[in-house]
Order: sequence, then structure tokens, then C-alpha cells
Amino acid sequence: MEKQKSFSGAMEKQKSFLGVMEKQLSFRGVMEKQKSFRMAMEKQQSFRDRRKSRESPGKRGDSEFHLAARTGNLTRVQEILQEWNNSRLIDLLARQNLEGETALYTASENGYVLVVKELLQHLDLETACLPAKNGYDAFHVAAKQGHIEVLRELLNAFPPLAMTTDSSNSTALHTAATQGHMDVVNLLLETDSNLAKIARNNGKTALHSAARMGHLEVVKSLLSKDPSAGFRTDKKAQTALHMAVKGTNVDIVLELLRPDPSVIRFEDNKGNTALHIATRKGRIQIICCLLSFEGIIVSGINKAGESPLDIAEKCGSEDIASVLKEAGAIRAKDHVNPPNPAKQLKQTVSDIKHDVQSQLQQTRQTRAQVQKIQKNLKKLHSNGLNNAINSATVVAILIATVAFAAIFQLPGQFLQTETTGLSLGQANIANNTAFLIFFVCDAMALFISLGVVVVQTSVVVIEQKAKQQLMFVINKIMWLACLFISAAFISLTYVVVGQHSQWLAIYTTVVGGVIMLTTVGSMCYCVVMHRIEESNMKNLRRASGSRSRSFSVSMVSDSELLNNEWRMYAV
Repeated sequence: MEKQKSFSGAMEKQKSFLGVMEKQLSFRGVMEKQKSFRMAMEKQQSFRDRRKSRESPGKRGDSEFHLAARTGNLTRVQEILQEWNNSRLIDLLARQNLEGETALYTASENGYVLVVKELLQHLDLETACLPAKNGYDAFHVAAKQGHIEVLRELLNAFPPLAMTTDSSNSTALHTAATQGHMDVVNLLLETDSNLAKIARNNGKTALHSAARMGHLEVVKSLLSKDPSAGFRTDKKAQTALHMAVKGTNVDIVLELLRPDPSVIRFEDNKGNTALHIATRKGRIQIICCLLSFEGIIVSGINKAGESPLDIAEKCGSEDIASVLKEAGAIRAKDHVNPPNPAKQLKQTVSDIKHDVQSQLQQTRQTRAQVQKIQKNLKKLHSNGLNNAINSATVVAILIATVAFAAIFQLPGQFLQTETTGLSLGQANIANNTAFLIFFVCDAMALFISLGVVVVQTSVVVIEQKAKQQLMFVINKIMWLACLFISAAFISLTYVVVGQHSQWLAIYTTVVGGVIMLTTVGSMCYCVVMHRIEESNMKNLRRASGSRSRSFSVSMVSDSELLNNEWRMYAV
């Protein structure tokens, strides 16, 4: 028994061992799957990288020389330069890709100093200044990216590159100041401090751009070279302080006010000081900074007749309003001094000009809407005429068919045998007076309808007015055909009902006569009323000619719309 127990224990240990082995095998399977998945992902990524490297140059149109310069492959650049002789070397260096970039541009953009240095040994100033389609040349793009060593090499080779500008008259100093590249700004100012005085097309200097973007060190560097730069204004009469208060950097505001705090009273073209703009932007810290300087005008009124306190209350800034009130600010309407008459007159003229422009714009929009409505009504009118013409053609064919068939489907039929005094095929009711009336009316309805069908299928009318006249005539003729076919029907009822039921024929005559005469009379009334209304509209248009142009246009437009509305009925 003890042996049996020991054997069963050994079997249990073997089972547990087998379980552990199975777990290890399953773990190995999971690990192999993860490994194969990683390998597949690495292959896919390498395929994407190869595909990207193949497609990217083609999109820019890079040549082999561009690619070598873009990747910083100095050895390949030197080999390509050696392959080209001196007479064709300038063409190679001046070659541009689809973006207008030269090899020097691509090397400068990516900061490859050695490649730039090698290219400069074979370049002239004209080729070095070639701009790309974005307006930047090699020097500008190096300044934008902050590649200081590349800029030094370019300046050593061609110092005039520092004075080049793009399409907006921005120098490399503007670009570097906007990006906040302090070392580039210092290098350019050391090269030529007059660069800080060059303004863009909108009048903004490098100090304007640096102050707006919040680059404190750049502002300090620019002011150290030219402390009076803070008084220069752009085409909106805004100083660098106006630009700085739009941001959130208080230190820049303090730096701009340090050379001369009187700049705090400068007004732009709209009469706004730095305090007005800071209040409108909601910069409470900057407002507190401005209020700490002596000489600030806390209740200055701009050309819109607003003080900083008015602007704060208008924008709902209660904190700013309380700060301004503590500093002694008042509203424009509470101002003790009367407003400047010149400013008030200018503001009045500006308001009148704005109102006139707004009225002219509204008049143009109204005229455009009226023309659109007229066009739609004209289209609807044309479609209505075409539908009426098609309907008239169908009705004419229907009346002609009924009239033609009616003469051969008479009550009592026709003579089938020869009879003395009568002809073979003669109608049995041929001697009846009612039949004679039926025959005449039926023939008139038949030939009138056939005439309309011939005209409709033979005449093609394009002009709108001619089409209206044709439809007017055809409608009146179709009224006559309907009256004749109605008379033919009524006359034949006197034969059909017989001598003992003549009251039925009389009833049909009364009902049919009342309906047809009422219908035709109503239509005649519509036509007459349309003619009268059309005549009144013509007289109204003549009378409106003596009034103002705008009123005349509106009246004629309304009358034409009303005229078009009547013409939808008068066919």
C-alpha cells in the first residue's frame, strides 16, 4: 500500500510537471507571435521610410545636387562640383527646384555649414541672393531657422546679404526678431546697426515685431542700439508700445518705457493710446504697469469718443474698471473739457461716410435680390407659357378627334339600302334641323382645332413677347372651338332624347349655356382687367421717372413684379 501511495504521489508530481511544461510552451508561442509582429511592423516602417525618401524629392523637384545639399552630403556636393566645368558651374548653382530653392538655400535652411562654405567658393552675389517662391533667400531662411554659423559664413563671403529684403520689405533682422533668435539679432546688429531702422511695407520695424511676439531680450538688444526706436510708428501710427500691450509680457512694456516714458501718451490713427488698447485686450497687469508712470492720461478720449473707462465698461471688465476708477479715470460723457471741434467734425464725417457706404451696400444687395426675383419670375412665366401652349395643342387635337368621330357616329345611323328620294349612306336624321346645326358647329370646331394644330406644329416662336401674342390669339380661337363643340353636342341632344323628352334637351341647353357663357365671360373679364392694370403700370413708371434714382428703381422693380404676377393669368 505504501508503494502504491508513493507511486500515486509520483504520478501527481509528473502531472504537475507536465502542466508547467505546457505553460512554458504556450508562453513561448506568445513570445514568438510578438516577435513576428515586431518584425512585420519594422518591415512596414522601413517600407514607409523608403517610400517617403523616394517620393519627397519628387514633390519638390529636387535634383541630385539639391538632395546632396539638403542632406549635408559634403563629399557628394564636391564630386558634383568637380564634374561640372567652370562655364556651366553658375547654371548648376543657380538651378532652382519647384519651390524656387537653390542648393545654397537648402543647405542654409538645414544648417549645414560645411556645405554652405563649399558652395560659397563658387558663387557670386547675384546667385546667392536668388529668392525662393516664399520670398526668402538663403540668408533669410538661415536667419529664420537661427543657424548662426551659416549666417557668419554668408556674411564673410557677401556682407551685402544682410540688407536684402523679401516681398514685404522684411530684412533678415525682422525675421530673426520675430522668431526670437537672440544671437542672430546681435550678429546682424553688429554687422550694421542701421538694419533696425528699416521698416516693412506696413511701417513696422523689427522692434514692433519683437514687442508683439514677446521676445524681451531681442527688445533690449534693439533698444540698446537705438533708444529712439520706441518712438517710430507704423502706417497705423502705432508704436512698439502699442504692440507690446496687446501681449502679456509686462517686462517688455517696462523696457519700452525706460528710455522715455512720454511714449505712453502717443496716439494711433484712431486716437487710441497704449492704455486704450490694453483695456480693450483685458491686460490688467499691463494696465497697472502703465498707471504707475507719471504723465499717463487716464481719461483720454479716442476718435470714437471713448475713454479707457468706457471701453472697460463696454467690454464688461469690472476689475479693470475698478482699477481705472481708483486711478481717477472718468467716462467720456463726464469729461469737463469740451470735445475737440476738429475731432468731432472728423468723427461726424466718418459716421456719415460709414452710413452712406452701408446704405449703398444695402441698395446693391436689394437690387441683386430684385434682379434674382425677376429672373425667377421670368423663368416661371416662360415655363407657364410653354405649358399653356402644350396644353392648347393637346386640347386642339382632342377636339378635332371628337369632332371628326362625331360625324360618323350619329344616332339612327345611315341608310343601308337604296330608297326613293334618298341617297345610299345618307344619315337618317339628315333632314332634322337639329342635325343641320350639329353639322355646322361640328365642322367649325373640327377645322378650327386643326388650324391650331397646324400652327402649333409649324411655327417656332423664341421671343417672349411674340410667344405671348401667339398664345393670346390661340386661346381666343380655342374658346371659339369649345363653344362650337358645345353647341354641336347640345343640338344633337334634341335628336337623341326624342319628342317625349324634350325637357331633357332644354335642361342640357340651359346648364351648358350657363356654364360655358360664365366661363368665357370670366376669362374675358380677366383679360380686360389685365389690360387696364398694365396701362396703369405704364403710367406709374412714367411718373416715377421724375423722382430720385433709388426710389425709381424700387418702384419700377415692384411694378414689374406686379405686372409679371398679372400676366400669369392674362393668356
